[in-house]
Amino acid sequence: MAKSSSLKSTLAVSLNNYLDAGAIVAGSSGITLWQNYLELSEMHLGWLNALSANAMGAAIGAIIGGFLADKFGRKFIFTYNLLVYMLGVLIVMLSFSYPMLLGGFLVTGISVGIGVPASWTYISESSEVHNRGRNICISQMSWGIGPMLILFFGMLFAPGGFLYAPVESLAHAVIGADADAAAVQVFSSRVVFFTLFVVAFVAWNLQRQLQESAAYEANKEKNQSGIVQNIKLLFTNRVAVKSVIFLATIYLTWNLVASVMGFFMPHVYETAGGLSNETANMLSCVSWVFVVVTTFIISFCVDKVAHRFFYVFGLVAALTAWILVIGGSVTNIAGIWIFTILWGVNNGSSVQVFYALWGSELFPAKFRAGAQGLMFFIVRGLSAVWGLVFTFIYGENGEGFTLAAYCMVALLLISLIVGFIGAPNTRGKSLAQITKERYGGEDEG
Repeated sequence: MAKSSSLKSTLAVSLNNYLDAGAIVAGSSGITLWQNYLELSEMHLGWLNALSANAMGAAIGAIIGGFLADKFGRKFIFTYNLLVYMLGVLIVMLSFSYPMLLGGFLVTGISVGIGVPASWTYISESSEVHNRGRNICISQMSWGIGPMLILFFGMLFAPGGFLYAPVESLAHAVIGADADAAAVQVFSSRVVFFTLFVVAFVAWNLQRQLQESAAYEANKEKNQSGIVQNIKLLFTNRVAVKSVIFLATIYLTWNLVASVMGFFMPHVYETAGGLSNETANMLSCVSWVFVVVTTFIISFCVDKVAHRFFYVFGLVAALTAWILVIGGSVTNIAGIWIFTILWGVNNGSSVQVFYALWGSELFPAKFRAGAQGLMFFIVRGLSAVWGLVFTFIYGENGEGFTLAAYCMVALLLISLIVGFIGAPNTRGKSLAQITKERYGGEDEG
């Protein structure tokens, strides 16, 4: 596949990352507004996080979507999945009760999970050997641009924001001039979700036009086994099982921290930091700017420099941020700014970049997407449980924030140590070459 074609398909598929992170942050940017409108407790918020694109919703989708992508093709997922995403977002937009809101989060999350394994697999399989890391970074940039724009919209449309007046007028036109203030204010979140609906529609039309992955086509005739057989093969191959354990460990320990911050970051700023909803969204938006800038810089180097270097760099930034939090930095604006910048740098050179890259490199084509779906299921599923535990540790008003920060440091240290020791040497090798080295030429990559 030509370089321009590789870049074009990467950009189209990377919109899934925009929609993934965008769905998480769209929920988080307006979570306080939904809390006020529906009179929700912290436990209610925990369940929203647990069943959303941030956790269990995506977990359920991933275990389904990964093996479907291996059986029916990557394009099969691109053709239908975003229709489910648009349905979920529409339910959220129209929600007037907690069960409806919870259902919308769940449907959206399932769609996100279905799309992720196929997306990362397709990008790697469609990339040239010396651009595979770059293309994964482009995908990660989309993961950063989504929240950056969503939080920017959230800031503009939030009560007191520059564009809140039109939102307020829309709300009064829909629900009446004498509507409760909380019901009016939550319309800013509804509008933010509408922007995701529009992007999903555009992405769906672009992705339907993509050609099937050449690696999938090359192995389709040889891989006549069903989904159950592929699952059995994955679990009985020692090399594959070791790869799953390694990747799930580094991604899980990092994602337990990242998932909480992705959903609760503005809420933490508001409760522990004492900031307004508008300022909290602005700071979160700034953090994502640093994600995009950091990933953009790394994209020029990731195929030329040892992956281990950037992996360690990102986690050192994350650990520094949380150690500062333990020192009390979250209670003053300067400390909050430092934390925001360091966390953004971490996300730009994050474990997720290398999980996506290595996850698509370390498995043969016949169960490449399925393996990623399995790992995503494990990670996001446990993240759902952790999201509920976090709300218990954190408390109603952030009184347990320091204890939560100690937990974050411990998890990040595990990810750093395991990843540093086990980082594979795949840079500059084709998928076929990696597969041959690891599985003895089990398929053509």
